[in-house]
Amino acid sequence: MTYSQYRSVNSVLEIDDAVDYRVEFLNSLNTPGFQPHLSTLKIGTPIMLLRNLSPPKLCKETSLRTTSLQKNLKEAQIITGSAKDESVFIPRIPMTPSDYKFQFKRMQLKVYI
Repeated sequence: MTYSQYRSVNSVLEIDDAVDYRVEFLNSLNTPGFQPHLSTLKIGTPIMLLRNLSPPKLCKETSLRTTSLQKNLKEAQIITGSAKDESVFIPRIPMTPSDYKFQFKRMQLKVYI
């Protein structure tokens, strides 16, 4: 089986916060609704979208199966709904959580493994 590891890319939004909130700290945060900093996938793994990407085909909670794993995106086949068996690409997207007293951005693949 082919495995790929995906790491999120984290950064603070305010340059002054970069001294107080280092990348290692941002990587350690486990925010609800976000994947951990490091995720491991293999081809054939069932996944579920955590966010609407392209409604009505790619909506939150759409079930997919990975078919190809690249560095910044993955190819998957939809396994439920009206677009069943269609092949799609899932890119990294930026997300900004609101649960903290500082603002940061996490670029990651928005899927639940």
